[in-house]
Amino acid sequence: MPGPRLGLCRATTPAPAQSAPRTVRRAPPPAHDAYAARDTGESGGSQGKENATVSTPRSAVVVGAGIVGLATAWALQSRGVEVTVAERRRPAAGASWGNAGWLTPALAMPLPEPAALRYGVRSLVTPTSPVYIPPRADPRLARFLLSFTRHCTPRRWRVLATTFAALNRQALAAYDDLAAGGVQEPTVPVDPMLLAFGTAAERAGMVEELEHARAAGYEIPYETIDGDRARFLEPVLSDAVGAGIALHGQRRLNPGNFVRALADAVRERGGKVVEQADVSGIRDLGTGVAVGTSQGDLRADVAVVSTGTWLNRLVRPFGVRVPVQSGRGYSFSVPAAGAPARPTYLAGQKVVCTPLGDGRVRVAGMMELAPPERPVDPRRIQAIIAAARPLLRDVDWDARTDEWVGSRPCTADGLPLVGPTASPRVYVNGGHGMWGVALGPLTGRLLADAIATGTAPAELAALHPLR
Repeated sequence: MPGPRLGLCRATTPAPAQSAPRTVRRAPPPAHDAYAARDTGESGGSQGKENATVSTPRSAVVVGAGIVGLATAWALQSRGVEVTVAERRRPAAGASWGNAGWLTPALAMPLPEPAALRYGVRSLVTPTSPVYIPPRADPRLARFLLSFTRHCTPRRWRVLATTFAALNRQALAAYDDLAAGGVQEPTVPVDPMLLAFGTAAERAGMVEELEHARAAGYEIPYETIDGDRARFLEPVLSDAVGAGIALHGQRRLNPGNFVRALADAVRERGGKVVEQADVSGIRDLGTGVAVGTSQGDLRADVAVVSTGTWLNRLVRPFGVRVPVQSGRGYSFSVPAAGAPARPTYLAGQKVVCTPLGDGRVRVAGMMELAPPERPVDPRRIQAIIAAARPLLRDVDWDARTDEWVGSRPCTADGLPLVGPTASPRVYVNGGHGMWGVALGPLTGRLLADAIATGTAPAELAALHPLR
């Protein structure tokens, strides 16, 4: 879903750069070597066994039953692999559930960007700010922010955007594959999707961003419209809306329903979804893997870790050093008169509104870098209401339900982690940030191709977990 750019480049007080912890980055192995290692026993992981081999896998354990993990499991099944999915709660219980449900590859852009430098320290420690970092002593967060800062340059943004563009062009087709393969929950075309602004001056910054994305290879069919046209398309918008953007060719879905339907499809194909299975670790046995869970070991030829914010704990023993931070987003549902017609992004306020089809709207927004286990902060809910109220009419803000906070797994360079670890039997598909729903089925398909064939698609080169 669209959301505020992190804007964190001045939000930390680590030691000066010369005294900061030095991170030595090694270049990832060529993609074909990394995948081929499973056939030669070349396991570089600390838990790997020497002189062991892994043929094209017949079985896999996927850790995590959000949209990314389940899409990976489904794609592996399509390639003849028997799958078991381990989930610490139940399918769709994590970040997938409270997502705004936007399938907007046109807006899936790198989180680090030069505009992020506009935020100041004071706004980042203010609970009502669109981007909020609760003060705490956390060396890992400080390192994450320092690395994020290094990616907030125009040159680096262009490189990252080019990588995203190659993925975004295939994102909707990956959903079509799921529908053709029997996933029952539909995606809904939206034409147009709206971006609403108070003034044309506010809109100018977004138009500039869209044009930069087009230059990087994005396919973004859009037109600028005035406030009257925006209100005609979406009557819930108030007279305070003075300008808009009509974005064509995008879709939406009900994320909770879709993830549950995807879990059902995996089961119908013979896969197992083991709920209430808290995963404690993964062991490379040399001829396969053992995934330790609260319900006992799950064994298979390979494992794929798709646990979102909790990813680092499981894959760090296998050489993955890219930090994943919890970028928490908030949402709730409210009744609105007039049955809102289409998803709308209040871009200046960083708030997303999605009709649920039953007279309610899911309202989502905010970015909060905080531990995933923290409860809902009521101040953040009130901040969303205060930001959205002037631009929406006939919304009963006091009748809100489903107040929710979920942790989006963010990397410092904004790119997901998709591919092999230092063990040829342990893979990663995670770290999608705000774009798990938009890109999860595609990265699941690409990773399944790589695991099944031993050759990585070109799109995965920049997403290597050992980068």
